[in-house]
Amino acid sequence: MAKQLQITLKRSLIGRPENQRKTVQALGLRKLNQIAIHQDNPGIRGMVTQVIHLVELKEIEA
Repeated sequence: MAKQLQITLKRSLIGRPENQRKTVQALGLRKLNQIAIHQDNPGIRGMVTQVIHLVELKEIEA
């Protein structure tokens, strides 16, 4: 089975640099505690790595 990533926005974007805001937006997150589910691939992993201090990551089986 393919793995998926459940990404939850846990910290506010207020006062964050523009590149971090754009990365969170590209992950499909807008509000605190909002959840987005993506396929596990290197592109998504790289985006999460840039904003790991703002999000919570959980691996799930699809």
